[in-house]
Amino acid sequence: MNTPDSTHDRYTVVSADCHAGADLLDYRPYLERRFHDEFDAWAATYVNPYEDLLADTADRNWNSGRRLAELEEDGIVAEVVFPNTIPPFFPSGSLMAPAPTAAEFERRWAGLRAHNRWLADFCAAAPGRRAGVFQILLNDVDEAVKEIRWAVRAGLKGGLLLPGTPPGSGLPELYSTTYDPIWAVCEELDVPVNHHAGSASPPLGDEPAARAVFMVETTWFSHRALWHLVFGGAFRRHPGLKLVLTEQGSGWVPGVLDMLDYYHGRLLATATDAATAEAKFGAGLADRMGRAPSEVWRDNCYVGASFMRPHEVPLRDRIGLDRIMWGSDYPHDEGTHPYSREGLRYAYAGVPREEVAAMVGGNAARVYGFDLDALDAIAAKAGPTVRELAQPLTEPPADATSPVFARGASVRVW
Repeated sequence: MNTPDSTHDRYTVVSADCHAGADLLDYRPYLERRFHDEFDAWAATYVNPYEDLLADTADRNWNSGRRLAELEEDGIVAEVVFPNTIPPFFPSGSLMAPAPTAAEFERRWAGLRAHNRWLADFCAAAPGRRAGVFQILLNDVDEAVKEIRWAVRAGLKGGLLLPGTPPGSGLPELYSTTYDPIWAVCEELDVPVNHHAGSASPPLGDEPAARAVFMVETTWFSHRALWHLVFGGAFRRHPGLKLVLTEQGSGWVPGVLDMLDYYHGRLLATATDAATAEAKFGAGLADRMGRAPSEVWRDNCYVGASFMRPHEVPLRDRIGLDRIMWGSDYPHDEGTHPYSREGLRYAYAGVPREEVAAMVGGNAARVYGFDLDALDAIAAKAGPTVRELAQPLTEPPADATSPVFARGASVRVW
């Protein structure tokens, strides 16, 4: 299904990048009782730093009925749900929060587990239409493995949100074999490993320029998970592992794969090849790294290409048509809501319908286990039509806030 024809003229759109979370006090029932008093004291003094989570529209994060209605109005029938609100005992949204210290770990871990349990209920409120992305911390690998097994039993199909290990985090780098038990259980249970932009940047301080530097560097730090896992041999040891890089753009993929293949080849050069300085430097890596990075990408990796931009679409064959998953980034201001249909037109007008169907829903359904037959029935009423998305968008909506509509946007080169 999901391939429009004369009898099915609408696309089944699955957003591979949406965000949700509970209102702060609503996490309390999901905490272990021993943390209730501490949570009450913490919540009484916590000041939320995010304007969007204090606005009248904040309930889009947890109001299941409103969310379903707004997504359907926007042409979207299912979603992959990343975190958004503040979990218990966190200083900020968990995507952006630095790794906890040893003293902070127990409470932070309790907060993430509360979020995961809330998320399981939130997804169960819309059967078959939400794939919840659960969270772990990397400080205790054994506890992370237990949580992964719990999340699968609880029906959270969105997979694992992989935290970053930025410089200064105190954690082993992602290429470390320390994390092999996590990769092993994800391979065993067919759990996608998601790495979202913003979760791997180091603290930059409070200078005004820090915000600009963050914008320039944040996706690069997120891309690092790819070469860490490739060069660390995670995919060689666990060939069924799936890595999804979300909200990091997609135009960077071909160039980065070319660069990684170059170094892979130079590091693996042998005496029968043209000897290289890199081969001497990389002695012992051949058996650890495995296949070329572009081959690993082709078989194991995906890009959550949130609101794919027009200049990225011509690269789809080089990225891999079956690797691309569109996302709306709902309910963020930079997301395409309420103009997702226009965003899809802007990106995909003129692209063959079978290819559009794959990028806007088919690929995400395969990766996250959505039942397309069930979703097609909803899309028959709510999905954008083939004819609609085939019409080029000549003028973006005047009040649209998503960068997908920015004229003259340059290709992200990282």
